[in-house]
Amino acid sequence: MDDKRDVKKQQTWVEAELEDSFDEELEMEIDDERISRELRAITDLKHTSSIERRVYFHELFRLQSELVRLQDWVQATGFKLVVLFEGRDAAGKGGVIKRITQRLNPRICRVVALPAPSEREKSQWYFQRYVPHLPAVGEMVLFDRSWYNRAGVERVMDFATPDQVEEFFNDVPEFERMLARSGIKLIKYWFSITDQEQQLRFLMRIHDPMKQWKLSPMDLQSRIKWEDYTKVKEEMLERTNIPEAPWYIVEGNDKKRARLNCISHLLDQIPYGDVPHDPVTLPERVFNPEYERKILPDNLYVPEKY
Repeated sequence: MDDKRDVKKQQTWVEAELEDSFDEELEMEIDDERISRELRAITDLKHTSSIERRVYFHELFRLQSELVRLQDWVQATGFKLVVLFEGRDAAGKGGVIKRITQRLNPRICRVVALPAPSEREKSQWYFQRYVPHLPAVGEMVLFDRSWYNRAGVERVMDFATPDQVEEFFNDVPEFERMLARSGIKLIKYWFSITDQEQQLRFLMRIHDPMKQWKLSPMDLQSRIKWEDYTKVKEEMLERTNIPEAPWYIVEGNDKKRARLNCISHLLDQIPYGDVPHDPVTLPERVFNPEYERKILPDNLYVPEKY
């Protein structure tokens, strides 16, 4: 009887641990669907995903388990992977990156999101500030925006001269071929959303205190210059789509589908496989009968408010 109780307790503990692991994704999902009263007053448009929540979670967890397999393979084989995430503001790049890295080791898979260049960096070779962030053997690097800033925001906002933009277009194919020759696998994603969808997401950021930090003055300018961004995007895709590093467009209006499609496609681009692991055995704890645990002062503990 006692054995059955112990088994039941153990199952309850394991289930609680699994639920806690999954709750992190659920929290992000709930956050995505929070709509402030102000936004509800502005628009009565309903935005629901065309994929069922149960299916979404099932596929997301399955793909994340594959990402763990990929991570093990990358580390074991010394593979070097770079993934660029580009696209419209509020197109969902950050959400996909979160889901990719959520269950991975940050020492193996890291995210690079560089701020605006300093005056010193502006005087350097354009690609120079990106090079230190490229992967060593057994690493995956995800760029949340990349050297393609020059072909996009810098060009539209006149932060770069026409000569600098043209020089970029001449240099970037060779730069990326150099990466390929050095053994780096480069994958480039462009996240595409409609004008109306971006407007709704910006309104959400304006009226949601927890998301206002995501809205920068540059984002607001991007609304004004929507058509300018469209023109430079089209030229960028045409002039930098090379066999060694082609572009892949992710339809981003449906966030859930975009995440699943992007992760699934990413996994398909890499010939990873299972990595053999030695069986792990938890060693017995060493007990010292003469050891007495010290009583620590109460002020060292975080107050238990919850």
